[in-house]
Amino acid sequence: MKWFKSIAMLALLAVFTLSSVHIPTAEAASKLSGKIVINGSSALLPLTLQAANEFKKLHPKVKISASAAGSVTGPQAVRKGIANIGAVDWDASKDVPGFKKFEGQVPHKVAVIPFAAVVNKSVSVTTLTNKQLQGIFSGKITNWKDVGGKDAKIIVVNRTFGSGTRVNFQQKALLGTAFMTKGDNYKEVKTSGDMKTAIETTPNAIGYMDLAYVTTKMTALKINGVAATEANVVNGKYKVWGYGYYMTKGQPTGATKEFIAYVQSAKFQNGSLKKLKFIPISAMK
Repeated sequence: MKWFKSIAMLALLAVFTLSSVHIPTAEAASKLSGKIVINGSSALLPLTLQAANEFKKLHPKVKISASAAGSVTGPQAVRKGIANIGAVDWDASKDVPGFKKFEGQVPHKVAVIPFAAVVNKSVSVTTLTNKQLQGIFSGKITNWKDVGGKDAKIIVVNRTFGSGTRVNFQQKALLGTAFMTKGDNYKEVKTSGDMKTAIETTPNAIGYMDLAYVTTKMTALKINGVAATEANVVNGKYKVWGYGYYMTKGQPTGATKEFIAYVQSAKFQNGSLKKLKFIPISAMK
């Protein structure tokens, strides 16, 4: 009987001890605080929003806001002191065709972005060559029947100047060929979301976007017979892709530094980033 009482006393002592232990919440465990403002690329916005959501769960005292009006607005906002991070579809610390470099800004690779030519579901064409894309987006080819489709006017949807997706598509799919700028079969949209809506709702339309925005309500075309897939980007068969960058004014510190590190971490790169149809930066050798 004595041994039973002893065991009971030990059990009560264990319960009392465990109830006295303070198990910290995520908020109490993380002392990181601050505010991060991110502007720029709409192509990178799905990645940024997902990363922000996950990061805030780990660090509830950090406030993050993100907006996207096109790549060029990212480093511009950083230069003006409006944003801590400028999301861009090219390395804005270097000159690229049409844009001068942003002095004093540091690039941080955060993703590999595959871009695709996309068409409305009414279009029967499933593959185009670089030469055919050049003809369509320059305005020289105006009917789908001229590239193997039905007899219908091609509606070209382009991104406005300042878009990183536009820069990448022009250089890597059109091989530098200039876009058409006007016509009754031509329209421009500001963001990747606007492009998605336009392609889904405009019969006979063609445009381009990163894979994160491609839906079942459109068709991502093969280019030269090669599909825009992670495997084809990694093995070098599909050429229309670019790195996504976070630009900062000098080296980042505090919450901004930790957020970029989280986006670059293996956990995020091989998890949420891949699910959003981006490719981890480590995949490219």
